[in-house]
Amino acid sequence: MAEKRDYYEVLGVQKGASDEEIKKAFRRQSKKYHPDLNPGDKEAEEKFKEVNEAYQVLSDAEKRGNYDRFGHAGVDPNFGAGGGGFNGAGFDFGDIFDMFSGGFGGFGGGRRNGPKRGADIRQAVDISFEEAAFGCKRTLNVQTQEKCESCGGSGAKKGTPVTTCSHCHGTGRVQTQQRTILGYMTTETTCPQCRGEGKIIKEPCRECRGTGNVRKNKKIEVQIPAGIDNGQTIQLSGKGEAGSKGGPNGDLLLTVRVRPHEVFRREGNNVLIEMPITFVQAALGSTVKVPTLDGPVELNIPEGTQTSSKFRMKGKGIPYLRSKSRGDQYVTVTVEVPRNLTAKQKEILRNFDEDNNYKQKKSFYDKMKDFLK
Repeated sequence: MAEKRDYYEVLGVQKGASDEEIKKAFRRQSKKYHPDLNPGDKEAEEKFKEVNEAYQVLSDAEKRGNYDRFGHAGVDPNFGAGGGGFNGAGFDFGDIFDMFSGGFGGFGGGRRNGPKRGADIRQAVDISFEEAAFGCKRTLNVQTQEKCESCGGSGAKKGTPVTTCSHCHGTGRVQTQQRTILGYMTTETTCPQCRGEGKIIKEPCRECRGTGNVRKNKKIEVQIPAGIDNGQTIQLSGKGEAGSKGGPNGDLLLTVRVRPHEVFRREGNNVLIEMPITFVQAALGSTVKVPTLDGPVELNIPEGTQTSSKFRMKGKGIPYLRSKSRGDQYVTVTVEVPRNLTAKQKEILRNFDEDNNYKQKKSFYDKMKDFLK
């Protein structure tokens, strides 16, 4: 008999390992060396066979006892002590391949007859700039799948039974066994009799046509939180499509679309506004009323204000989500140059220009002289 490695060493566990530890180690090693993940790798194929042989012995209480007492001889059929080497295996690989979505070839595929979560519903809602700032309520019409009231979600006509599939015994899956180069391998597929449902409905419900769910239009009241921004999504748990076989409902995902404002512009939680002022207001200073989200507020314009000057109005911006704090409002002033002046007004401005000593004007002219030289 060829020299074999210790089965505990093969699986990477201690001799006193529990059944659960052995099973986890088997899954890990089987995944690592599976031929489908190592195509053309002969060494990986041999290790895969070795891992499965070790598991067949250590997962069986009687074989494990013989192995612990007599070593490999205790489970070698040629010695008559235990029997059941790898080639006589008939174990189920389903547990290994359930971890892979879709499975390998004939393996795997999730079980269809268990509880399933309902699908999410995505919807958009349009609100104004002010509603986004301070929050609002909306009543939405949502098309969703609901549990059929006529059959209680069973899918069967009221008063008729739902029977367990005799082909798969309610599991929704059937197993077949075939001999391969790796030994006898058990594969699991969807039951063709019940199509994976695990039950047979002889008389489907007329309302839901055997699905257990019906499409309904329902109204949902939604609280839009203060401070929400354009493009952000609100998640309403359990307001989506109905689950099946006792599974939970999906969610309603509500995306907010904020309409642009004629005056205000948003930047983070700050509000920006451009405010025109007259030439006289800029030159002499003034107090002007500025529109804010809270209504008109007075703003002091100091004497000699230049166009594009920016003023901060603290706490007049957008509230932060789930907070009492707010951003600020920034006012950028634009000095309007007067038009259609009378002859008298023009004369006054000319005299003013000749008498006035602009520091910036003199500095600019000095620079121009240097440039022209």
